[in-house]
Amino acid sequence: MPFSLLVSRSPSGSWRASSSAWRTGSLLAWLLLVVSVSACSKASATKRGDGYETLVLRYQAYPTMVGFPELAADLGYLAPLKLEYLGTTISGPAQIQAVATGDTDFGGAFNGAIVKLIAAKAPIKAVIAYYGSDAESYSAFYSLPGSPIRTAKDLIGKKIAVNTIGAHAEFSIREFLSRGGLSEADQKKVAMVVLPPANGEQALREKQVDLASMQTILYEKARGRGELTLLFSDYGLFGPFNAGSLVMTHRFIEENPNTVRKFVQATGRAIEWARSTPRAEVIVRLTKVMKKRSSADDPSLLQYWKTPTVWSKQGRLSDEDFQRWIDWLVKDGQLERGQIKPRDLYTNEFQAAPTP
Repeated sequence: MPFSLLVSRSPSGSWRASSSAWRTGSLLAWLLLVVSVSACSKASATKRGDGYETLVLRYQAYPTMVGFPELAADLGYLAPLKLEYLGTTISGPAQIQAVATGDTDFGGAFNGAIVKLIAAKAPIKAVIAYYGSDAESYSAFYSLPGSPIRTAKDLIGKKIAVNTIGAHAEFSIREFLSRGGLSEADQKKVAMVVLPPANGEQALREKQVDLASMQTILYEKARGRGELTLLFSDYGLFGPFNAGSLVMTHRFIEENPNTVRKFVQATGRAIEWARSTPRAEVIVRLTKVMKKRSSADDPSLLQYWKTPTVWSKQGRLSDEDFQRWIDWLVKDGQLERGQIKPRDLYTNEFQAAPTP
């Protein structure tokens, strides 16, 4: 589009329509030309022959795991889309805040953290589940053998190592304390100490904390240095469930629907590949992906990988994935009843049709 023929810069530096544009079509013609320029720009992105609005998606990773989008890319499911790795983070809330600010194109966090961020007017939406808990893989809280901690009340005045505040670990702790009969005042006497997940075990063994949160993959490595005592787990509290989702901004979804659809369906295929493929083969593939991603990551942890943990087929989301956390936040006084509904939080629009 010869846009330069239709506009000119005024002495003040602002743009104005040229006299020829006004003579040939008046204001209506000018507006139509501007609209057509915008349409041409979008068409050039979507009609390259591949049908995708953008081919590169920026993301952050967790240092101890390989995400399903990364696995999808390695399996060839994501092509021609590519992922641009922007480093690691230990926090789900930090990941989705990076999405909300436009620093990345997708990121994942615990569903309760997603509820809180969207309730705070963040323009994001969950598009697929990416982790959860089941009978073999879960997030749990461990003490040293011989610890006097046996019940929720024993945690009063104690310290618990968690990866971040306001996410999965805190919700699990608060639920355990609440079920154990602790008042709000007593719950505030339980201190949460933020540490990278890989450092929780060390802090526990050195008695810097009294309890440490560990995913199964970290616990399996830790037990090689001596058994630890399980106090409670999220699986024990809630049963099998989808715990976290990948999110994108409303704007990214609206401007890149074909790219989003490809991303969601490829990620869903990767989840099902991991579910149906022998464990040893999955571990080999995950190790390959992590080594390719960064030499700073430690692939040795992947030998303890057990299950995909995503509860639903293809990572499809449901009201249940979010309602329990909405209810919890209402009960805790952080949300007003009716302030937010599950359908405000997620979409399955880009999922493949459910398979039998």
